[in-house]
Amino acid sequence: MASGLRLSNRRRRFSADPWGCNGRPSARRGETWRGFTVYRSFECQVYDPPATSYAKRMDNRDSGVFRLASVGNYLDALAAITEEMSLKERSNLIFLDRCLHELWGLGQNVILNWCPDGDGITLIVIPHYGVATYSTTPQSGMRSSAEDVQPKQDFFQTLLSARRCLTRAQLSKVSRLLNVEPTHLALREPLSNTAPQNEIIEQMIKRYGITYVPNRGVSLFDIVGFSLLSPFEQMMQLNSLSYSLNSAQAKLLSKRIGVDFSRTTTGDGFYIWNRNLSLEGNVSLYHFMQLVLADNAIAHKKAQHNTVPRLRASFHVGSSYEFHQAEGLKPTIHNFIVGDVTVELARMIERALPGQILVGDFRSTMRASGPESTGTTLDSVAFVDMATRSVGQLAGIELSGERVDAIRCYLTGPKLANGEFTVRRFVISDKHGISRRVYNAKVNIYRHNAEPILLGIEDRVLDPVGPPPGGERHPVHA
Repeated sequence: MASGLRLSNRRRRFSADPWGCNGRPSARRGETWRGFTVYRSFECQVYDPPATSYAKRMDNRDSGVFRLASVGNYLDALAAITEEMSLKERSNLIFLDRCLHELWGLGQNVILNWCPDGDGITLIVIPHYGVATYSTTPQSGMRSSAEDVQPKQDFFQTLLSARRCLTRAQLSKVSRLLNVEPTHLALREPLSNTAPQNEIIEQMIKRYGITYVPNRGVSLFDIVGFSLLSPFEQMMQLNSLSYSLNSAQAKLLSKRIGVDFSRTTTGDGFYIWNRNLSLEGNVSLYHFMQLVLADNAIAHKKAQHNTVPRLRASFHVGSSYEFHQAEGLKPTIHNFIVGDVTVELARMIERALPGQILVGDFRSTMRASGPESTGTTLDSVAFVDMATRSVGQLAGIELSGERVDAIRCYLTGPKLANGEFTVRRFVISDKHGISRRVYNAKVNIYRHNAEPILLGIEDRVLDPVGPPPGGERHPVHA
């Protein structure tokens, strides 16, 4: 390759049992095994080293702490998939997860693809820095030999966005293209190749790898003036925002709207996304953003001290990379994202006014739920229109003890002579001088026997001529 990275490891068979004795010590209770006294002989053994053994160097693979770190409660989190599996199948998957953990090497390597193969499973494993090397375009003027030719970035992104299970022929072609020899793991028993088993292995592989998502909806909630607060006030406001997030999710679940949200903190707020990548999942995320802002607005009116944040929010659809950070000696169960969509949201929120809701200017193809569904290409205006048409399913939700009669969400714009409103698109400039187009959004929530909750900023308040602090806005009709 142009960078000089060589990954042509010889084909290797990984069949060693990291725990010895087929995954568990052969000693009985009260006997010694490898210098340790065995107190338990079931799945997660606990060992008590005698005082005389401290002079002996301990192998990490003999440690009960290391053993728990490799698997943790990951399979428990996938109990809905594994509950119908036999104990033998679960034991085989646990052994596979430990082997994957060994190959992962505390984050040194990335596991890309897999396929069932004979007595076990065959994998493509590359060093973590190899991901950047494979997806980097060679510098102009650099000559490369035939064996140093790299796959294009589009190919690598396709590889990271598709299912990780390949056929033997496909895996062989990918390994030749990446100049990496496959790694074979001999398992305790061959894989049964059933749908539940394949699905859980897919999740295992993604946990030790990277996933590229070309179109994902993400919301960003930002606390206004967070850096000016005292540490105690910062803690209280973050806790209040976290409660609003949990409360909004509970309200959606009460309306039988399936949600699977994940979050990561920005320090003064949260990125929120839906693990459901369908069109319906993105629309549910947009409704989720509305309920979070409504819950926060109600709490802000009731608060007597500076414990409830004043928010500004943004929503965008774009590409991202999904990964699992290392937590101690194991990758976390929950995923994290970074990519164009998070960068765009961060730049948008810099120029948002307190209380404002911004929607990015996007045009994305989103696939509806269902195995035979086709993709639908929507821009920002069409997406918000679809969210408006489906917002009726939120009617009846209670906010602060009052039932919601109706919710109206829309993108703002000037009033025309015939009484109708158009949609205004703004151009904002970030601190780097890069311009991007955004829309201003409003949400009006009407409650039974209570004042309406008006979220966002009206279009007439936004001055299309005078520039806001730190940037310029130029009105453009969509």
